[in-house]
Amino acid sequence: MSAIAIERSGGAGIGTAARALLRVVTLCLGLLALWGLWEGYRWLGIRNHWTWPFLVNDTNMPHVHTILKAFGQPLQPDGPPLRHYLLDYAVFTGKEAVAGFVLGAAIGFLIAVILAHSTVLRRGILPFIVVSQTVPLLAIAPMVVVGLGTKGVKPWVAVAVIASYLTFFPVAINTLRGLHSPDPRALELMRSYAAGRWKVLWRLRVPASLPFLFSALKIAATASVIGAIIGETPASLQGGLGYAIVNFNQYYSIQPANLWATIIVCALLGIFFFLAIVVIEKIVLKRAPEHVA
Repeated sequence: MSAIAIERSGGAGIGTAARALLRVVTLCLGLLALWGLWEGYRWLGIRNHWTWPFLVNDTNMPHVHTILKAFGQPLQPDGPPLRHYLLDYAVFTGKEAVAGFVLGAAIGFLIAVILAHSTVLRRGILPFIVVSQTVPLLAIAPMVVVGLGTKGVKPWVAVAVIASYLTFFPVAINTLRGLHSPDPRALELMRSYAAGRWKVLWRLRVPASLPFLFSALKIAATASVIGAIIGETPASLQGGLGYAIVNFNQYYSIQPANLWATIIVCALLGIFFFLAIVVIEKIVLKRAPEHVA
């Protein structure tokens, strides 16, 4: 039987390696396809003088290899290359996004727990939570930065608060749905054992809501990056990807590759946050009953 177990474990390892290799190959093929679409559209646009939806030229659509080459070019003579600046900016923005993500996720989860146990509050507060997301973030960001600045709060903390504004909503809505997802028969069974609301919450409702919660956290993770980048503009921080976007936008007509390189780093930061939640989800849910043979 030990030989059979070894054979099975070996087969499982080979299968996992094959799936990982397939994902890498698929990712590479996807990147090559995007590269080809970009260059193909650029070639056709310049050749046919396309002006809709935008004018296609070397400024609006530089070569992909030109954008990648910009990472190794210095911003100033004898200075470090652009990638050093963008790495520091990404770390700075990432710190703000993590703080905003944690704060927003905690607030969203707390709101969901409260609303799940009160129909009156759910009917009265939920519409206002939905309406809060219709207010443009660019209108709220200066108010938050200036208001917290008068209280002596550091600018990066204010940016984290702005990021949490985009984070709490998906967590609150999805978690609320997850907390209401347990089978009614399971709830009746818990009540038959005289389980209180606290035990029902942590032993039944929260475990049942985890798939909904992690779906929301994936959305909130990327939203926190967007919120941090947008919040850095009114905060006038001399660092961060938001600062880099505003700075390179001023020289876009003569150095468009720098701005496109910054956009790529922003996208990579959002992808990193998303993948981090995916890894945590697999660790937390790998012992769920449906995954245990």
